[in-house]
Amino acid sequence: MSRPLTATPAHASAKLALTGDVARPARLTVADLMAWPQHRVRASFECATSGVQHHRFGGPLLHDVLTDAGPGFDPVRRKDRLRFLIAVTGTDGHHALLTWAEIDPDFAHAPVLLAVSIDETPLDLAGPQLVLPQDRCGARHISGINAIRVDGGYSSWLSGDGPRLA
Repeated sequence: MSRPLTATPAHASAKLALTGDVARPARLTVADLMAWPQHRVRASFECATSGVQHHRFGGPLLHDVLTDAGPGFDPVRRKDRLRFLIAVTGTDGHHALLTWAEIDPDFAHAPVLLAVSIDETPLDLAGPQLVLPQDRCGARHISGINAIRVDGGYSSWLSGDGPRLA
């Protein structure tokens, strides 16, 4: 069971902006993310520069947080969800792109976390991390998330009405 999104008060420092095709955009801190049910995963990533890394992460599922934001698809039409993309950006400029189908229980149901702790150390100051424990390579692991954008415009790209690639 997930909990509803609440906006962070203006006087608190926002860690990530949740925007896009959602009914309830929000600014969320690590403390806000603690309100959702917490999941624990062990993940091993092959890092190109420092070899295999082993860590324990804790935090809410990305699916739970985004579902509470009210994504702009028709929940009754399962295939309507397939056009939604999720763009995640970190404070260091790293980006990752996921599809809604990856995190949706009706499809791949990947246990993607918005980690609020790593190896039992809270990430209050560093900000949440995107953790995809199913990835062999850690390239989609994003530290210090400052933005998550949900975008349902993918169908316009397929129809030819979206951006054109040179």
